[in-house]
Amino acid sequence: MAHLRSSRRLALAVPVALSLTASLGFLPGVASAAPLAAPATATATAEGPNLSYVVNTRTDRRTIASVERAIAAAGGKVVVTYDRIGVIVVHSTNPEFGATMRAVRGVQSAGLTRTAPLAPAGTTDEGAVDFLTDAEAAKVKAASADIPDAEPLEADQWDLRSIGADKAAKINDGSRRVTVAVIDTGVDDTHPDLAPNFSKSQSANCDGGVADTSEGAWRPYTVDDYHGTHVAGEIAAARNGIGVAGVAPGVKVSAINVTDRKSGLFYAESVVCAFVFAADHGVEITNNSYYVDPWLYNCMEDPDQKAIVDAVNRAQLYAQKKGTLNLASAGNSNHDLASDAIADATSPNDTTPVERTIDPSECFDVPTQLPGVVTVSATGVKNEKSYYSTYGNGVVDIAAPGGDRRYQLPDTPSKDGRILSTMPEGKYGFLQGTSMAAPHASAVAALLKSTHPWASPKQLQWLMKAQADKQACPTTYDQNGDGTPDAVCEGGPRANGFYGHGIVNALKAVK
Repeated sequence: MAHLRSSRRLALAVPVALSLTASLGFLPGVASAAPLAAPATATATAEGPNLSYVVNTRTDRRTIASVERAIAAAGGKVVVTYDRIGVIVVHSTNPEFGATMRAVRGVQSAGLTRTAPLAPAGTTDEGAVDFLTDAEAAKVKAASADIPDAEPLEADQWDLRSIGADKAAKINDGSRRVTVAVIDTGVDDTHPDLAPNFSKSQSANCDGGVADTSEGAWRPYTVDDYHGTHVAGEIAAARNGIGVAGVAPGVKVSAINVTDRKSGLFYAESVVCAFVFAADHGVEITNNSYYVDPWLYNCMEDPDQKAIVDAVNRAQLYAQKKGTLNLASAGNSNHDLASDAIADATSPNDTTPVERTIDPSECFDVPTQLPGVVTVSATGVKNEKSYYSTYGNGVVDIAAPGGDRRYQLPDTPSKDGRILSTMPEGKYGFLQGTSMAAPHASAVAALLKSTHPWASPKQLQWLMKAQADKQACPTTYDQNGDGTPDAVCEGGPRANGFYGHGIVNALKAVK
């Protein structure tokens, strides 16, 4: 099951330590990082399960060629080489392959991207979702008729009104020159609310590390892979008199499917492919509502986990260098990520998890806490931190509506505190999570890019923080009323652990 950041999944994010920025601050050149052809391989002397690796090297051609020869000699088969960032994806049945490669001259890190063997293609099952029924839709449409210029289901979209997106659309609904890529479970671009704004030329399937741009490859594998379609609608569902509206209904949206077809998980090689593809295809913004499986935290003292951090960081920094702003959801664990230690009992999630306590200064959530990635926490209709949202002073950059069905219920027809958006096969449904908060922030970033077309990723970050509505820490945070605080917010009114620099404001973004 893909570890996305909806209400049904747990994920954490921790601050980027200076050590991470220094050790992984690899800034590749801006030329294409398109993969090179794979070289011939040799037969391994040892035989084990077929596993996937990333081998990270210096970026000069001589080193890469030498490392590729060493890969073949160690029994590895190169799947793809991203030469501009020095990341090579490899499959091997040699149990000693990782250790062998780490001793090769020019290799800076190498390790497994998963703990489970590669498996034949299958199907995924993400479970049930609360779809909007016909009766509920009729009720919402009746209420929406009383709202000037509203979409048929907009009366249930409290989130748009909470950040001024309904008013912003009347001033500037976004530029067609701006694209937000949804790196996720795929997007059903045939949905009538998504088709008008969908960019096929900037879409692909990156499962396994190689981009497939054939027709429809970017779509969900099954109707249960609804997460990416929901996210896309939050960003750019068209104002076309059908269903819902997105925060930035005038911008384009694309899909980069990174779901492992068998397990539904998001592995490092697929995410590397996604960031490189987005950068090389002119995407201005990427939305990342997931963490890279199988580790909730990747600890730098572990060679495999270090290699995952290194590979994905190289790819996302490459995207930044080419002008792409990357945003990611903070997670749904309600943990203080500025604490001294965090318990993780969920990793690895592709085999048997083990209990461990990690040091947040040495173990990193990917991609949320990588340098330059905007980390987004979730709020509900009352503009309070959602009960599940991760937090931490110096961790969260910005906050956005993600929904809260437990403690923050809106006065809408459905009275559902979650986010209503598009679902596969022309449907609509409610979800909540920091998975939903990140696309709201990504859409506001798209509006800012529309009004400031020459802004760099760093400048867009600054603009996002400047336009946000400042939200001070609450006096106490005891949502269940049991007398014990459910979380403690630290920081001042301009920047704190619950809301970062504030809650995004779409109206301010277009003024």
